[in-house]
Amino acid sequence: MSARTSPPSKPLTDRIRPNHPPYGLADYERHGGYQGLRAALKMSPQDVTALMKSAGLRGRGGAGFPTGVKWSLVPMGENAPKQKYIIANGDEMEPGTFKDRLLLEGDPLQFIEGITIGGYAIGASIGYVFLRAEYVEAARALRKAIQECYARNRLGRNILGSDFHFDLYLHTSAGRYICGEETALINSLEGKRAIPRAKPPFPATSGLFGKPTVVNNIETLCNVPHIVHYGAEWFRGLSKGKDGGTKIYGASGKLRRPGAWELPMGTTVREILEDHAGGLRAGLKLRGFLPGGASTDFLTAEHLDVPMDFDSIAKAGSRMGTGMMIVLDDQTDVIGMVRNLERFFARESCGWCTPCRDGLPWVEKILASLEAGQGRPEDLTILRQMTRLLGPGRTFCAHAPGAMEPLQSALGHFRLDFERAAARSAAVAGGRP
Repeated sequence: MSARTSPPSKPLTDRIRPNHPPYGLADYERHGGYQGLRAALKMSPQDVTALMKSAGLRGRGGAGFPTGVKWSLVPMGENAPKQKYIIANGDEMEPGTFKDRLLLEGDPLQFIEGITIGGYAIGASIGYVFLRAEYVEAARALRKAIQECYARNRLGRNILGSDFHFDLYLHTSAGRYICGEETALINSLEGKRAIPRAKPPFPATSGLFGKPTVVNNIETLCNVPHIVHYGAEWFRGLSKGKDGGTKIYGASGKLRRPGAWELPMGTTVREILEDHAGGLRAGLKLRGFLPGGASTDFLTAEHLDVPMDFDSIAKAGSRMGTGMMIVLDDQTDVIGMVRNLERFFARESCGWCTPCRDGLPWVEKILASLEAGQGRPEDLTILRQMTRLLGPGRTFCAHAPGAMEPLQSALGHFRLDFERAAARSAAVAGGRP
């Protein structure tokens, strides 16, 4: 049983030991593991879902949708479909984001316990882990942990002597960014082309193989055992704001100590970048940052004291997304940085709708011309038009609108960089024979 005498302040990383393999089942339980599942099995599924609502757990994959609300949308009761599914989205292809990898490589049993509780809460007997194919170490750790859980009755039939049956399968994907969209993920898992589905119906009523399905992010599910074990009030108390719990925040770029850290939800941007990432390298100054991965709007130095929570970042003009920041310094060409991001998004378009399929390569081509000094003054007008034409409501899913966020904000915050590039291109063209 647990050797812990008090709840952890950093529950997600409490059992992760750098440069050491993850705990096996015996050590995991000695350090508090499976107390959450044991408690959940003594509750009704509806009470587990209500606990998630009370805790204020919001999805950690980017959208921040309340987890308890998502679970409550699944049909329950005698008239509900008997077969249901829960899927963990571990495709993690958002540029600059590596939090789920940290959790799966360091403490896979925490995740397995979390998805098992999630399956119990929605009445699902089967779970899938949809994992990015490049995450070889995470897959190895998961396979070993799943095998041990089956051998020790933490997966399979009559788990821990209860009436609950739950099977968990690991699926390594072919690797496409669009699989971060839950219905595209479901299509891929069914062996179909990874394109988003029309909604409604929503996955909660008709998802994998037409059955009720919940898709949750890896980090989201890792919070679940701790909430059940220690309670909603404890979870809310970990946060600095109204969103409950801690968050795996990260930062990449020309920083002294780039990385990822578990901190209270609502920790300020300044604390993350200066105290934990060590600030920018010598001689560099901050120009801006993408607060939640590549598909979020730039914020600038004036936003350093904004809390990193969903509502505060939204009020500042961006999205918290995955909470993994990408930093822009004063010696990095902003046009080159944005072009690199747009090239990624263009390559990862599923090709289903015309604005995304044809618009994103066009955007990348214009940015490449500006960067190379071969653009035209009218290119800036076209880029502004593209941020509207590829924006929300103009495409089948949120891929292209997300790709437009760094571009539209760069055109606003760093307008002079784009104007100088266009003027430089015009001067070069004017000097040609």
